[in-house]
Amino acid sequence: MKSATLTIASKNYGSWSLRGWLLCRMAGLKFEERTLSPDDPDARAELLLLSPSFLVPKLERDGVTVWDTLAIAEYLAEIKPKAGLFPADIAARAHCRSVSGEMHSGFTNLRSAMPMNIKARYPGYKVFAGARGDIERIATIWRTCLAQYGGPFLFGKLPTMADAMYAPVTTRLSTYDVHIDRVCDGYCRTIANWSLMEEWVAAAKQEPDDVEELDVEF
Repeated sequence: MKSATLTIASKNYGSWSLRGWLLCRMAGLKFEERTLSPDDPDARAELLLLSPSFLVPKLERDGVTVWDTLAIAEYLAEIKPKAGLFPADIAARAHCRSVSGEMHSGFTNLRSAMPMNIKARYPGYKVFAGARGDIERIATIWRTCLAQYGGPFLFGKLPTMADAMYAPVTTRLSTYDVHIDRVCDGYCRTIANWSLMEEWVAAAKQEPDDVEELDVEF
């Protein structure tokens, strides 16, 4: 019996919804999925970056409500300690929390210039300077983690919270035709071939509704 509910926004556009959904699935949590209409204020706040904090995704379980992605991850780690959302080693856990926190609070230029849009493709898209700086920093994080922990995921053989946090970035790089080095490209392919991502992307491609503000025009 599913005693939890995860409220999300669009699967095509909702980067934070994707992170929350991945975390719940990685934890092995049984939950009902509730998708808000694009016109819902909470959904649009996430999709259009209208607020510094979002109420979507929101996890409700046994009278507990958690709505921030980092808080969802920490809550799931407490109720599902064997799920491996964080690395076992204390130093690696600290590293995982650090890079996840950086994704959570930073990279605003990337978010605004390249909103998540899984169904779209923009060949030859010109990435402006601010977003390029964000991409370079993310690539450095990926290369460092993959070299230190051996891949194919950021902290080793199995996905952790960090992979859930950076998964939406890999879709952005594909959508906007961003060329990256071989190591980072390999990581993007790892995420693309992850069964949970394949499930999410397939559902995103079936969504009928578009959010015009998030469709880039040249």
